[in-house]
Amino acid sequence: MAIHRFAFPTDIHFGPGARREVAEYLKALGCKRPLIVTDQGIAALPLLAEFKSTLAGLAVDVYSGVWGNPVKSQVDAGVAAFKAHQADAVIGFGGGAALDVAKVVALMSNHPGDVLEYAWDHPQARPIERELPCFVALPTTAGTGSEVGRSSVISDDATHIKKIIFSPRLLARAVFADPELTFGLPPHVTAATGMDALTHNVESYIAKGYHPMCDGIALEGVRIAARALPLAVREPKNLQARSDMLMASMMGAVAFQKDLGATHSCAHALSTVADLHHGLANGIMIDYVMRFNQPVEIERFARMAQVAGVARGSTAASAAAFVEWLTRLKRDIGIPAKLGAVKVTIKQLPKLLDVAVDDICHKTNPRPCTRADFERIFTEAI
Repeated sequence: MAIHRFAFPTDIHFGPGARREVAEYLKALGCKRPLIVTDQGIAALPLLAEFKSTLAGLAVDVYSGVWGNPVKSQVDAGVAAFKAHQADAVIGFGGGAALDVAKVVALMSNHPGDVLEYAWDHPQARPIERELPCFVALPTTAGTGSEVGRSSVISDDATHIKKIIFSPRLLARAVFADPELTFGLPPHVTAATGMDALTHNVESYIAKGYHPMCDGIALEGVRIAARALPLAVREPKNLQARSDMLMASMMGAVAFQKDLGATHSCAHALSTVADLHHGLANGIMIDYVMRFNQPVEIERFARMAQVAGVARGSTAASAAAFVEWLTRLKRDIGIPAKLGAVKVTIKQLPKLLDVAVDDICHKTNPRPCTRADFERIFTEAI
């Protein structure tokens, strides 16, 4: 039998008020000059000022040059800010983009070369061989789960092609998962990021490969998100719903170390070609891709229907019910049914196909997905 490697090492502080533990945590490690890496939107909110007020006794600076899908130039500017501040720690504070940039700001603070030279598929990929400065993460959205991930997705400024930098050294030293930090998310952002979390759990559960630990986490993540996501969209200050979505988000990110599938290949193409928000792209595409996958994973689809509370009499009927539920969920929380609603047109199809086919995620999709398959899926979605 093959040897499989599993790891679940991240130290997580979870619950309301967890953000207030960061200062003492950093001080205990001897850190004195942290750089907060965040995005432009968060920087303008009272949320950041309130968090900074909890860091008394530390010399804090802020880099807030992250926006949209993160690109190399944002990382370069963040590294310059780190060095100018003579920082000794990085605090990632924000959604998936800010946390992805924070990880590689820490990386490039003491590694040579260009950040994209550390991408796994670079022809002369540089090794990540040094210990990084202390990096802690505070998610303000419940979607990517980047706070517990060991990878960062950064795009080239010119081509917008996403590159994945992967190493256990990118893992946060600690995560402070405080659901109160997600209270300010508007419903449409809660919906899009929540669909990202759900997609991670769904795709991980049905991905090819052997990882029963991830399977169990993913299935429970589906169960939690199915109940919490509509409530979090309708009631933004519902602490239980926000807590549940934050947990489902982290569970999805832990689970997808098993792997993902064709929904993510579609989403990566949409982000590259149409600059579409990653979570929104996953949310629009998931039921189209799952309808494609359903015939080859009937039992697993039926199990997901069961935990989502939509199972029917037979296994096949339950599998179909799960896909139907995904479509209803999108409608109920305001995710567009079609790509046309976000101005994606059939003229963009050739470029979408090029990126999707080249994307690695569909290699572990439970059903092989050819260029012709992607063409049918995208055409139906448009």
